[in-house]
Amino acid sequence: MITRRRVLFAALSLVPLAASCGSKSDTSEATKVIAVAKTTTTSSTVPLPLGKPSRIVSLSPSATETLFAIEAGPQVIAVDSFSNYPPEAPVTDLSAYEPNVEAIAKYQPDLVITDGTNTDLAAQLNKLGIPVLQAKAPKNLAGVYQQIERIGAATGNIAAAGKLSTKMQDQIIALIKTYTKPTAGRVRYYYELDNTFYSASSKTFVGALMGQFGMFNIADKVDNSTTAGYPQLTPEFIVEENPDVILLADSKCCQQNAETVAARPGWSEIRAVKEGRVVVLDDDIAQRWGPRVLDLMLTIVQAITGVTPDPTIVYES
Repeated sequence: MITRRRVLFAALSLVPLAASCGSKSDTSEATKVIAVAKTTTTSSTVPLPLGKPSRIVSLSPSATETLFAIEAGPQVIAVDSFSNYPPEAPVTDLSAYEPNVEAIAKYQPDLVITDGTNTDLAAQLNKLGIPVLQAKAPKNLAGVYQQIERIGAATGNIAAAGKLSTKMQDQIIALIKTYTKPTAGRVRYYYELDNTFYSASSKTFVGALMGQFGMFNIADKVDNSTTAGYPQLTPEFIVEENPDVILLADSKCCQQNAETVAARPGWSEIRAVKEGRVVVLDDDIAQRWGPRVLDLMLTIVQAITGVTPDPTIVYES
């Protein structure tokens, strides 16, 4: 469980990113690539390649999904062991969280993409003359769109990345419009990361997604500077908060489902359990910020549509 939690929190960690969406300018490809190098690498002494790199190694599942979605798949020669989507991704035993620099270098990459959680990796690869793009976890949807376009610029797939970014924006905006918020009250939810009751507050990327629908995150009540967006709740607290919806992002790792949740002491009385609103998410989709964000948001909309929250609960502004 410790390994699961460390990997999950690293993947979801909140890292500030500019909130603006990528612009559709006529800036030259070379200029865009240089801009990417300046804004997304840390302590990098090796510039990103111009044109199309042909030996890309991805050490980020989110970046891997993005690469294949923007038609850069043929340029990818290796991905880390957690990059299990799409099926055609060349999965290896490379670790994104305990990386072996020598093992990465053996692939002779002309670009390595990481999620930026390992602060020393870029510097070590740079010493070997290998350029690194750190595609850090975005803060919100705007950051997702921006990152897609940055990866497109760095890999020479600007047009495809722009097309994907625009398509996602249009689809997500349309999806949000399909949801009618309750006339009174707010839908209260509990987002479960593992079966020791770690959760993600509104300060995290996934919490920001829920905020698009005006939902109330019960984890916000206990989140503070020490928990950094990922507080560990207690079963008693969750029962007392009585959420309208429970979202499980631990179905694969921890084999949790509606039945196991209902069997927990006292949980059968929670509104979400009684009304059949314990929603099993795909763990991978729930912890990534790539092109499948739309799938996660669609699941959320389906889960909260028709929920009638308690209108007597007063929320702090």
